[in-house]
Amino acid sequence: MRGAVDAVLSRYLDVREREAEGLDREFGRDLVGGLRAFTLGGGKRLRPLLAWWGWIAGGGVSRGPTAEAALRGCAALELLQTFALVHDDVMDGSPLRRGASSVHDTYAAEHRAGSYTGEDRRYGEAMAVLTGDLALAWADDLIDEGLAGLPTRAEARKVWTRVRTEVMAGQFLDLRGQARRERSEDAALRADRLKTAAYTAERPLHLGAAMAGAPAPTVRGLRAYGRDVGVAFQLRDDLRDAYGSPELTGKQVGEDLARGRNTLLLSAGLRLARERADAEAERVLTGAGRGTDPALAASVLEAVGARDLVLRTCHALSARGVAHLSALSLDPDVMRELRDLGEAAARP
Repeated sequence: MRGAVDAVLSRYLDVREREAEGLDREFGRDLVGGLRAFTLGGGKRLRPLLAWWGWIAGGGVSRGPTAEAALRGCAALELLQTFALVHDDVMDGSPLRRGASSVHDTYAAEHRAGSYTGEDRRYGEAMAVLTGDLALAWADDLIDEGLAGLPTRAEARKVWTRVRTEVMAGQFLDLRGQARRERSEDAALRADRLKTAAYTAERPLHLGAAMAGAPAPTVRGLRAYGRDVGVAFQLRDDLRDAYGSPELTGKQVGEDLARGRNTLLLSAGLRLARERADAEAERVLTGAGRGTDPALAASVLEAVGARDLVLRTCHALSARGVAHLSALSLDPDVMRELRDLGEAAARP
């Protein structure tokens, strides 16, 4: 499936790159070339894959003109992912993505190497914003191309509109939560549902099912599965951020704790420290985002039981998500893949 998605994206970006070079050679070569390399050079294609499974689950066919149209719609989600990741790295100041320099850091290095005028950081961020903007615009173009070949385009377009807005709402909650130093388990889970669960799992499945014209019970079941499994994946990623490795995550370890991001891990840890009347643990965790060593904070979170709490929550959400599938009559291959994915969300 990844090969099919990459083939759609490669052909599409070939056309857009030639158009861009017609406007300006460096624009096409550098900015669009960078967008292309980022989009095709990494990632698991999870969102297009889930959208395709939603398409098949909803009764869509696997071959023919409508399948090709649906595949273009699924592939558009990967360009939306490019937009989200590139902008997210700018907002977070992340130096790494997928084990390599983030887009804004790459452009900042170009600025320094070329002895350009102005600030290298500002130049890098500006170029990354342009890259993300272009990816979003082209994602819209690609989804429209795909939906034009389907009789369900109006309903599917509504789902696409929702997912674009929801991912930005989730990012808003994440950023404001950091700025306000919120430590709320409910707020952390709400941001996870919007920024990750809806965008990563629920809406891709919904989009695929809507493109296929799936019946309402199928749509509801797939969305319920996606909500729970999507949050479980985010909680797993939060644990990996604190306790993993750059080889596993492709990013620096401890970024969330260094920024003081309001995760379930941190907010629950602070609550548990207070319940235990552990003043030293509370002091360390209150300092997250204010210079506290992320490794020390991670150690304290484990000591007060927050790591175990998040892992248990992961397992519960994974099991509940998979249980939603039992009420659905799905293609056997899709059922197996969704079960396997749901269970993987509980593995640290």
